Amino acid sequence: QVQLVESGGGLVQAGSSLRLSCAASGRAFTSYAMGWFRQGPGKEREFVAAISWSGSSTYSSDSVKGRFTISRDNAKNTVSLQMNSLKPEDTAVYYCAATPIRGSSLINDYDYWGQGTQVTVSS
Repeated sequence: QVQLVESGGGLVQAGSSLRLSCAASGRAFTSYAMGWFRQGPGKEREFVAAISWSGSSTYSSDSVKGRFTISRDNAKNTVSLQMNSLKPEDTAVYYCAATPIRGSSLINDYDYWGQGTQVTVSS
């Protein structure tokens, strides 16, 4: 079992930055690749970014590429999502998730999920 707890969400203006964090506990954190997903109002949950076990490889969706950066600190069992140049369409609940599959963008590949943190971007 892996427990995941997100933090760092909030209400910001368009063009601002926000940093989300996800703290992991339980089974070996380095056994899992990690990902961030989001679900906007009235929308399906979608892939945002993923990072490999070591942190050497990262993946992101086209909608956030160049604006969002995923990173992890295996010594602290945390994964972060730095979000810059935020847009109103980035408004969503953001979820941290863990998977044994490197680089996956598929929801069904992720075994463990956090409870989510709300990000609201005003225009």
